[in-house]
Amino acid sequence: MGNAALKRLGMPLAGMALALLGQQGLAQTTPPAGKLTIEINKFEEIDGGGCRAFFLFQNATGKSFEGFEMSLAIFNKDGVIDRLLSIDASPLPVARTTLKLFEIPQISCANISEVLLHDVPVCKPQNEANTDCYPMLDLKSRTSAPLEE
Repeated sequence: MGNAALKRLGMPLAGMALALLGQQGLAQTTPPAGKLTIEINKFEEIDGGGCRAFFLFQNATGKSFEGFEMSLAIFNKDGVIDRLLSIDASPLPVARTTLKLFEIPQISCANISEVLLHDVPVCKPQNEANTDCYPMLDLKSRTSAPLEE
């Protein structure tokens, strides 16, 4: 095959390679099927003290949640529980990524070493009874503080 033929094939092949790479990159951000991914995406210092946490909820469970509440334990840099927070993250629509912001008062973001999902007292799919959500949770953090179960 001559150089001219390779050049003609080069563009379609490059396009196919980019398309495949794009699909691979997309697959990495797609939540696992049947899972509710909870990610601490970032922390932001609040003027006057405290830390704002940006949570992303990716709902790939096949169900919308009309009720979803979490109890979180916030650990300081010494590994000591600084506080417990109750957070209402509902509603969580099916097949959507939802951003929720929560304020953690009286602690700087730099002093948060870990966030523990202590309990999920409310996990209520739409038109269903409250259920145990733990088996469907996938926890992640893009901050220096891991989100643990």
